[in-house]
Parts: sequence; C-alpha cells; structure tokens
Amino acid sequence: MIPPLIVETAIERGIGLVAITDHNATANIQAVQRASRGTELTVLPGMELQTLEEVHVVCLFDSLEQSLAFQAMVDRVLPEIPNNVEFFGEQFVVDETGEFIRREDRLLLTSTQWTLRQAWEAVHGLGGLMIPAHVNRKANGLLAILGLVPDDVPIEMLEISLHTTPEQAYQDFPAIRGYPLIQDGDAHFLEDIRGLNELSVAEITVDEIRRAVLGRDGRSHQVLKG
Repeated sequence: MIPPLIVETAIERGIGLVAITDHNATANIQAVQRASRGTELTVLPGMELQTLEEVHVVCLFDSLEQSLAFQAMVDRVLPEIPNNVEFFGEQFVVDETGEFIRREDRLLLTSTQWTLRQAWEAVHGLGGLMIPAHVNRKANGLLAILGLVPDDVPIEMLEISLHTTPEQAYQDFPAIRGYPLIQDGDAHFLEDIRGLNELSVAEITVDEIRRAVLGRDGRSHQVLKG
C-alpha cells in the first residue's frame, strides 16, 4: 500500500491511530510516518514477527528508533533465504510518496529463530509491547499451534481477527478467558483499513495502550462492533 493513501484512507474513516506492522520488517514505517506529518493521524511503529514455533506476534514500540533497533536484532535471527519473487511476490521499500527505493532480497515470510519467550524478551527489553496475533486463526495463531497460552511468557493481552467477536472467541477458546482482547484487521489492502478499537488514554504511547486494554488507572478500551 502507498503511504499517502494509507494516511488518507485512515483519516477518511475517522481513525486516529494506526500501527505499521509488516512481516518481520520495519523498513516502510518511516515513510508512513512522514506521510502523516501535519495530519491528526498517529502512526505507531511495529512489526508482525513470526517466531520459531510459527506463531505470529504483533510488536509495538513508541519510537522509530526502537523499532529499528528491534529490526537489527531480528535480522540476526532471520534465515538468509533469498526471496522467490515469482512465488512470494515483491518486497518493496518505498518513500513517503510511494516512490520505489529498493527491494528487500531476503525472504521476510518465514520464521525467525526466536522462540515465543525469546521474542517477548527482545520486545520487552526495548520497552515495547508484544501481543500474540489473530489467536483464533488456524494459520499462525497461538492457540492452533500451541493449544494454550504458555505460562512462561508474560502475555498481557491477545489479538483476535475480524472473523470473530470477543464474546465468541471466549466461548470458542476457554483457554483465553481472563485475557483482554483487541481486534485488528490485518489490513493488506486499503479497503481493509477500519477502526476496530476505541482507546481512552492520556497520550498515545505503548504504556498508555497497555493501561487502556488492561483497564488500569482510569484508562479504558473497547472493541467496536461492525
């Protein structure tokens, strides 16, 4: 997706906060942040990391610098496999106008060598927030792969996909009862961008988001219907 169109679409749909979470990659975050300058949209840096177990986790950070430091760590545990463009498609890095800068030649759609616990330690060590992604899905979902939420990883919240509701997810997966849920669209196309969560926070930071989803210190969160 082209950065200015991401920003324009989000604003048109009344969205105040988006996170850029490409698969094992952060190279396009700065372009979207620059495209959002002078608008009311906040662009949070992040990544959708794939662990050794093939579990997808959303990793959120406060600053571009944190996300780039995280990328440097990920690069050391991402296999040196060349991207097969004909099979996986192109992996472009663009500027804030959407102009081509370079191709990423290493395959991003693969697992890192980090376990779930190691991924959490890396994210937490940089002051970030790690959320297991689309846990209700069979493909790369925590529950489908591990069958439970592991006790040795301090997971605070879980993400569900568009294809369910918090109420249905709790009913379908008793193992996640007691965990707050957020919902995300995992948008790969402009038409998929939508506002799914409402946060009451003092400012937009990872810690404030954490407090809101956990319902702490007067902050609040709700998954929007429809």
